[in-house]
Amino acid sequence: MRADRASRPGTARHRRGPGPDRTLAVPLTARGQVLGALGLLRIRNPLPFDHDDVTLAGELATRAAVAIDNARWYQHATDTALTLQRHLLPHPPPRSAGLEIAYRYQPAAAASAIGGDWFDAIPQPGDRTALVVGDVMGHGVHAAATMGQLRMATRTLADLGLEPARVLRHLDHITAELDGTIATCVYATWDPHRSRCRVALAGHPPPIVIRSGRAPELLSLPAGVPLGTGGLGGTRFENTFLDLFPGDRLVLYTDGLVETRDDALDDRLGLLLSLLAEPGLSPEAACDRLLTALRHPDAADDVALVIARVRPHPPTIAAGPGKHGEGE
Repeated sequence: MRADRASRPGTARHRRGPGPDRTLAVPLTARGQVLGALGLLRIRNPLPFDHDDVTLAGELATRAAVAIDNARWYQHATDTALTLQRHLLPHPPPRSAGLEIAYRYQPAAAASAIGGDWFDAIPQPGDRTALVVGDVMGHGVHAAATMGQLRMATRTLADLGLEPARVLRHLDHITAELDGTIATCVYATWDPHRSRCRVALAGHPPPIVIRSGRAPELLSLPAGVPLGTGGLGGTRFENTFLDLFPGDRLVLYTDGLVETRDDALDDRLGLLLSLLAEPGLSPEAACDRLLTALRHPDAADDVALVIARVRPHPPTIAAGPGKHGEGE
């Protein structure tokens, strides 16, 4: 650190007008790296900086350097988590037989709260489509990386054509091996030839179905248990069958869309249903409408959202009545 005379007293004003009579420059150093310098100026005071001034300036510089360095590392970790998560999530919606699909991901307002929410739409053999929304507990790079592992495992299982309950059973075993990771998930498969959807939950918020000409309905499904709990002593995941027809919509989401610190969950779910009741909204417009109306600027959690609308597709097998399927 250095204290220098900027000019002789009585001459600075004469030559330059009012200005600093003394300067003190202190390096901002943290973790062995110089981040910049703290510059202090003494105006209209001919006295030089003394030892106490220099000591105080050094203490201020040390604290400022640590704060700046922590902010840099915090921002770096946040950018890494967000970049990783966005890289692992799908971008353009896939072409799906009999479905128009829109989805959104929105991170938490607080950078440190970026978590492990994910979504996917996976083409399957026989013109079927798997729709997935999941939420890994926790935040930061670890949650985002774990989300990537579970998403890839889900895609692999989806490619085998397994029914939703069996997929969740396998994911439960996989998650249990990931060092105490807990996640929730909703997994659905759509068969356009049967006009039928099969859904299973793993401790996840239930989907919403909007049938043409009817009010949105929060589905009452077997809740299952979160992934990674080992089935809690044999608790089974269950399939539920839904018959969906052209114009019907299915809405999958994570809890960040409806849960807040200040509002009752039932009130938020009621608002969600009322927003979905607005007529004439395409899946893309509905996604934007929900995020605009439900997301606060200071939202503490991230959110994943998928809306799928059934399009006309020639059925090959008549659909039966909706019912609960055999558990897994």
